[in-house]
Amino acid sequence: QVQLVESGGGLVQPGGSLRLSCAASGRLFSMNAMGWYRQAAGKERELVASITSYGMTNYGDSVKGRFTISRDSAKNMVYLQMNSLKPEDTAVYYCNAFPPRGVWGQGTLVTVSS
Repeated sequence: QVQLVESGGGLVQPGGSLRLSCAASGRLFSMNAMGWYRQAAGKERELVASITSYGMTNYGDSVKGRFTISRDSAKNMVYLQMNSLKPEDTAVYYCNAFPPRGVWGQGTLVTVSS
C-alpha cells in the first residue's frame, strides 16, 4: 500500500515563503505523475501543481509565477516551494499522484496571516 506524508506547513506572513515536502512510498511515486493539492475552508480540493516523471510541470492559474513543484525520484520526494504567499493560499496541502489515486495523506496546514 502507498503512503503519503506531507510536512513543512505552518504560519507565515503574507509575502513570505514556505517549502512543503512530501514523502511517497509504494508504487505511487514511480508509476505516476505527482501533484500538490489544497483544500481551503468552504472550498473543494483543487490541484495546485503537477509534475511528470520527466519533470514537466503544470500550475494552477492562481499560483503561476509564485509556486514551484519539483521531485527527487531517488528519495521518493516531491516538493512545493511557495513564494509571495497570500492569505488566499491558506489551506491544507496534500500530495498525491496526478490524477490522484489510492489513499490521501493527512496533509499539512499552511496559514498565511499577519
